[in-house]
Amino acid sequence: MRAAPDRLRLRVRSLTWEAEGVLSIELRAAAGGDLPPQAAGAHLDLHLPNGMVRSYSLLNPGEERQRYVIGVGLDRASRGGSAWLHAQLRPGQVLEAAAPRNNFALAEDAAEVVLIAGGIGITPLLAMAERRAALGRPWRLHYAVRSRAGAAFLDRLAALPHGELLLHVDEEEGGALLDLRAAIAAAPVGAHLYCCGPAPMLAAFEAAAAGRPPGLLHVERFTAAAAPVTPGGYTVRLAKSGRELPVAPGQTILEALEAAGFEPPHSCRGGVCGACETRVIEGLPLHRDSILTEAERKAGRTMMICCSGAKGKLLVLDL
Repeated sequence: MRAAPDRLRLRVRSLTWEAEGVLSIELRAAAGGDLPPQAAGAHLDLHLPNGMVRSYSLLNPGEERQRYVIGVGLDRASRGGSAWLHAQLRPGQVLEAAAPRNNFALAEDAAEVVLIAGGIGITPLLAMAERRAALGRPWRLHYAVRSRAGAAFLDRLAALPHGELLLHVDEEEGGALLDLRAAIAAAPVGAHLYCCGPAPMLAAFEAAAAGRPPGLLHVERFTAAAAPVTPGGYTVRLAKSGRELPVAPGQTILEALEAAGFEPPHSCRGGVCGACETRVIEGLPLHRDSILTEAERKAGRTMMICCSGAKGKLLVLDL
């Protein structure tokens, strides 16, 4: 099998049980050699043999160019991604992936960093804690899990210097969830706050941190925060060819392009990975992604075509 021109071919070197329902998977270049660089907070978009594309955070140090390591939690409501990896993946198999992208970059030079993880959301935050420790900079990690059996990577975290690990186990607290308001209130003024976990935790984090400067708040999502824009009724002009495509009711721009035979880069189809970000030459986008900042949305220079639409009748895209 040959990889698409913009994809990597990665061979599974090993699978490791990390906790109940959590595997780490080591991937190496199928042909040998170094892999494209990555940094704490980066993720891989894996193209699975069952046709699905799923994003997984990298949890190994960025200076390790010979391998990628991802953590995969078995989702109880899996649509086939984590379930396939847990049940079907074996050492020696080759998977395709896009090069790492980072929409959740660590502020390495920040005076203070507070990390908040829920369940498998620990994966990018483990990489961040290890990076801060390697730099000799302080960090604090709130790690919430349902049960102690499901708490992955505790030994690695406990061994890190320059920081503080605060484990919250729901079932040991009478079912009570991590008090996010208290965790955020205890964070130093000016600290960068990072949160990765299930959608309800992210929503609670954003509500609790609403009074903090937006530039200090960082959230990583792997599921869409809002439904795609699909009312249709507008036209997309492709600047490189001059071709115009109608976007019909019920369609996204990505779907209209695919129906016309185009294959633009994409992955999540929910505006959370950044693979389909496209430059806007003319027109006003109606954004529905979870990546662009408010300032970037107002500027309207780029958009995620998998989920965002148009405010007017015409969009001219750099395609």
